[in-house]
Order: sequence, then C-alpha cells, then structure tokens
Amino acid sequence: MDVSSLMGKQVAELQRTLSMNLLKSQMATQTAQVTVMMKEMQASQPAPHPSKGHAIDVKG
Repeated sequence: MDVSSLMGKQVAELQRTLSMNLLKSQMATQTAQVTVMMKEMQASQPAPHPSKGHAIDVKG
C-alpha cells in the first residue's frame, strides 16, 4: 500500500470523526435552547384571542 493512500484514509476518518463531534455538539446546544424556550412558554400567559367575546358574526 502506498503511504499517501494510508494518510488519505486517516485524514478522511479524522474528518468524519470531527464532523460527527461537531454535529453532536450542535444538537446538544439546540436541545438546550429548545428546553429553555419550552420552559419560558409554559411560564408565560397565553395570548388572548383577538376577537373572542367581542363580536358575533351573524350572517345567513
């Protein structure tokens, strides 16, 4: 086997490993952000409906 071929395979494997680690890190960050958003949504009051109880549409 050629030395440059072996080096190329090792570099490709290292790139895949780094790519997977970056993907895992990004997913963990996004999961944490979603968790915070969900907790904030549960703590806030729901927005009132803009026309609920103010007007009745009677057509017909």
